[in-house]
Amino acid sequence: MKRVLKFFGYLLLGFVIIMTVGYCSVNRKLPTGTQGDKAEALAQKMLAAVDKPAWDTTHVISWTFRGAHKHLWDKQRHLAQVEWKDYKALVDVNTVTGKVWEKGEEITDTEKSGKLVRKAWEYFLNDSYWLNPVVKIFDPGTERRIVDLEDGKEGLMVTYTSGGTTPGDSYLWILDDNHLPTAWRMWVKIIPVGGMETSWEGWMTLPTGAKVATEHKSKIISIPLTDIKAATSLKEYGFEEDPFSSIAK
Repeated sequence: MKRVLKFFGYLLLGFVIIMTVGYCSVNRKLPTGTQGDKAEALAQKMLAAVDKPAWDTTHVISWTFRGAHKHLWDKQRHLAQVEWKDYKALVDVNTVTGKVWEKGEEITDTEKSGKLVRKAWEYFLNDSYWLNPVVKIFDPGTERRIVDLEDGKEGLMVTYTSGGTTPGDSYLWILDDNHLPTAWRMWVKIIPVGGMETSWEGWMTLPTGAKVATEHKSKIISIPLTDIKAATSLKEYGFEEDPFSSIAK
């Protein structure tokens, strides 16, 4: 029995050592960076690379996040339809209110409906951020800094000092020669490893002219965005009736 316990003790110790070494080799300290005109200019070049004005005219967009959450977003009215498992929710993104259906039946229990509306809202916030966070780098409460990278190039670090669900998060954007993102490193509360890097690839140009990345990969996860469709209006998208009529004001 003692030999068995000793064996598992060594096994556990080995696992801890491996995890510690792995953590130390991946974990990065948050870089300091430099604020100023140079950082602001680089940020503007990144916005131009994804065509921010074209994104502003993209009033309707739909996509599927990691094959699990289906989204339809009316950007102009700040309304979202979120589908996952047996649920479909219509959500006013600004007020976090709306309606929820389970297997096609509307949930009338106020407490249950409210919790599911908030869950849909949280899914939407996360999944829409992965869709196009570049256009949010000048949001209120953001700070931008130039950071020197290992290869001698410069990256743009954006820190969200307020707003959203996790204020204080920082993202270091790594850009190509045309200022289009190729990756970012994240210092966020929900990830214990600092500076985890994921790619920004599979760029596509929407019918409206805006550019979005469809694939994000790291050493441990892959985040595909599929079934992307966009338009300047619900009618152009293909809707004859308003899908948000039951919550639209």
